[in-house]
Amino acid sequence: MADQLIRATAADGGIRAVGVITTRLAEEARRRHQLSYVATAALGRTMSSGLLLASNMKREGSRVNIRIKGTGPLGGILVDAGLDGTVRGYVDNPEVELPPNGKGKLDVGGAVGAEGYLYVVRDVGYGYPYSSTVELVSGEIGDDIAHYLVNSEQTPSAIVVGVFVGADGVGASGGLLVQVLPKAARDESLVEILESRVAKLSGFTPLLQVGKTLPEIFEELLGDMGLVILPEIQMLRFHCGCSMNRVLGALKMLGEEELQDMIEKDEGAEAICHFCGEVYQASIDELVQLIEDLRADSV
Repeated sequence: MADQLIRATAADGGIRAVGVITTRLAEEARRRHQLSYVATAALGRTMSSGLLLASNMKREGSRVNIRIKGTGPLGGILVDAGLDGTVRGYVDNPEVELPPNGKGKLDVGGAVGAEGYLYVVRDVGYGYPYSSTVELVSGEIGDDIAHYLVNSEQTPSAIVVGVFVGADGVGASGGLLVQVLPKAARDESLVEILESRVAKLSGFTPLLQVGKTLPEIFEELLGDMGLVILPEIQMLRFHCGCSMNRVLGALKMLGEEELQDMIEKDEGAEAICHFCGEVYQASIDELVQLIEDLRADSV
């Protein structure tokens, strides 16, 4: 099934639901960064969360950055997701692996750490980006994102994200976000019903593994509440905007002395993009050209 995002409403527009399938892009991230099982699950959940948060933005070019910094051995997680359906991300320590947790599942909470902070930056394409910080509640990603939504955006929300990783790579990945909008949030029973229904889901990836589609999952969850599935299906993909030109621009900022040192000692330069793992090689000729450009700019 292709990576995709589908939106829906219910309760006469009082409920907003967004679902994503991110299996292929999570596998690409695993392959690019050579992630361990638990690192794949942590990054995959965060990328799904980023796409879910970005889906509610309005202006073209809007993006969401999620940074998670816990006390666990995984270190930090950074994800950049856009309204256009693109996402990228990385973890500080991709090789970290842990034994399964008490439920026999990948111990994402242990890898991330239950103590630390979740930072969310929303860039709407103009003005200053909106940023917010909340403490982690479990390190399991989904709980922490829900905590952020309630405390920073005052939006009652239920979210479930998951990644299944096997010997052959990512077998299933995705998530679901259900929010009660302000005009319906006064109905406390509605909020409780939604939280209860989402909590009863047997995770998200098991549903994908048995062949459930996003519309079928929506139907099971909200079918008796006036469900309306919007017709647009948005394709999702792992994408990084890095390029050789950007690398050369960054190298140029190092200055003539540093560039000359690279030429003499390393006979070139190598740069690796943290977000996608792409390796760029700058030749001696390219470094010489940068030096000439710097000299021309100073005249």
